[in-house]
Amino acid sequence: MAEPQVDGFKLKATLKGKLKDLVPLLSSLSFLEVVPEKEVVDVVYVESRDINGNPYLFSIIKLRKDEVEVVYSIPEEVSPKKRRVDIIRYLLNILSLIEEKYKVEYKALFQLLEEAVSKLVNSVTMDYTKLYTQYDSLKKEVEDLRLRVERLTEQNKALTTANYELKAENDELRLKLSKLMRLSDEALKAKLQEWIVEHNGSINIAQFSKVHNVPEARVEEMLNRLVSEGYLELIG
Repeated sequence: MAEPQVDGFKLKATLKGKLKDLVPLLSSLSFLEVVPEKEVVDVVYVESRDINGNPYLFSIIKLRKDEVEVVYSIPEEVSPKKRRVDIIRYLLNILSLIEEKYKVEYKALFQLLEEAVSKLVNSVTMDYTKLYTQYDSLKKEVEDLRLRVERLTEQNKALTTANYELKAENDELRLKLSKLMRLSDEALKAKLQEWIVEHNGSINIAQFSKVHNVPEARVEEMLNRLVSEGYLELIG
């Protein structure tokens, strides 16, 4: 931990009686360490310590017969403006315990509090403005992205539908094309006769099947039919 800064302030006060009379009034708070001395009563409040056991977040209120002095630490992670307001609030609570015996100039105390609160409010307002500006900018960016996602989602749906329709249409066209490309029995008979004439009365079924994209089994079936119908005659 970095060593904290130390700040403080003083206010005029009036003691009714003796300083030692303040000790029992303050001792009712177990978290306080009350140390009476000849001309001062120290009220010590240690909120936290560092790894070496030294006070880290702490405050000391020094009660004198005509003056109260407050000394407090400000860790680097704590806002000095907020810390000052917290300390003044804490001082008011302590003074409420001893108000019958000890009074401060409340006008000066309230002025001190007003100044501290004013600085804190201004600081918070500035920070809030910056944060709100960033928030507003991020909010708009998120909204723009949300609308973009919605548009892309709709476009994706439309493309999916169009793709499905194109696929269906393509399958239909493939089927039609397949039917158109498929030789009828009469056409196949004519092709076989032409082939045999062109090839001097012979036929290579595998070659014919490949050229005309007709299954070999169908070619054989049609050849047998041509023979049975008398259009072809087997030789040898």
